[in-house]
Amino acid sequence: MPIIKSVHRADLPVPDRVALEHSKMLCNRIRETIQLNNGMISFARFMEMALYEPGLGYYSGGARKFGGAGDFVTAPEISFLFTQCLAGQCQQVLRELQQPSILELGPGSGLMACDLLQVLEQKNCLPEKYFMLELGADLRQRQQQLVEKKIPHLASRVFWLDHLPEQPFTGIILGNEVLDAMPVHRLIMKNGGFSELCVGFTGDEFRWVHRAPDEQINTQINILPGDITKDLSDGYVTEINLQIKPWLNSLTGVIARGVMLFVDYGYTRLEYYHPQRTDGTLLCHYRHHVHDDPFLYPGLQDITASVDFTFVAEAATDAGFKVRGYTTQAHFLIGNGLEELINRSHLTGVIDRAELGRQARILTMPGEMGERFKVMALAKDFNVPLAGFQSFDQRSRL
Repeated sequence: MPIIKSVHRADLPVPDRVALEHSKMLCNRIRETIQLNNGMISFARFMEMALYEPGLGYYSGGARKFGGAGDFVTAPEISFLFTQCLAGQCQQVLRELQQPSILELGPGSGLMACDLLQVLEQKNCLPEKYFMLELGADLRQRQQQLVEKKIPHLASRVFWLDHLPEQPFTGIILGNEVLDAMPVHRLIMKNGGFSELCVGFTGDEFRWVHRAPDEQINTQINILPGDITKDLSDGYVTEINLQIKPWLNSLTGVIARGVMLFVDYGYTRLEYYHPQRTDGTLLCHYRHHVHDDPFLYPGLQDITASVDFTFVAEAATDAGFKVRGYTTQAHFLIGNGLEELINRSHLTGVIDRAELGRQARILTMPGEMGERFKVMALAKDFNVPLAGFQSFDQRSRL
């Protein structure tokens, strides 16, 4: 999603009565959970309920999330160029494998899947199967409708899952803006050490409360080099993701041979825990506005945190994967033929060159998505150099 300046709470659009009632129901359920847990829950638990509580969470409810009518726009919806370049990288991998399939995690609107299959069909490089792991019933229905509308002749290759495949497959796992939606714990520096920021409530208002970190959180804190934490002042807030490691471990039994590609906004560890990043990386997205209040309209807004890609690389290595590339979105797209696609655009007649140029700038400029978004490739039994990382591979910075 493009970078948007944060706005004051009072400047945000006000939900309608039905939406507010929906949010109120979720708030009541969260408060009940807090009461059952001695007056506080971790922020990770709050975020999990706000996003994924069955029937009420942001990704489990029926409101539109993606595109102009939703809360944010992802790269595949900004421009077909993104998916065309991604298809180029997928083509390179698929042609090295026998009977490969693709698994997309969190397929959102389903647009990327439709466009990707169309391009791969043109390249005569279709996967045997295209799996879409989607837990939300509403989103799944919208994805199914889009597939039937855009690629009905390829619909027989598309399969929806509500859990990871039980049998390992050969191919590609894709995750576009998946890691940032994982619930995170929040920490605050106090008296030279970290405390955990948890969630309680007073009356109808959620509020921050502090407690000592548990053993699991302390283990993660102790991974941070001392030369990072020594410069952090009291009041410094940050996040840690405790789900990454078990989640990657679960993927080792899913892919027998192939590549996983993750596109998300994030940083190396040194950048993530920079002393000037005093308020952490937590962001909320509501009606194309960005703010930092996760307690506003639970269930109606997205809540995200940037990715510590150094930790992802470490966890992936521990899980048995090889890190085969890490670069900016801009360099990944350029490495997969972005300039050539723009230069050939006059042959397609689909869209004028000026508009393609505008879209390309959003995808690649440092002030937009180009540098804030990163791409990481993790491989299992796959050693072929990947095109998207040839011009500018930043693994040495992890």
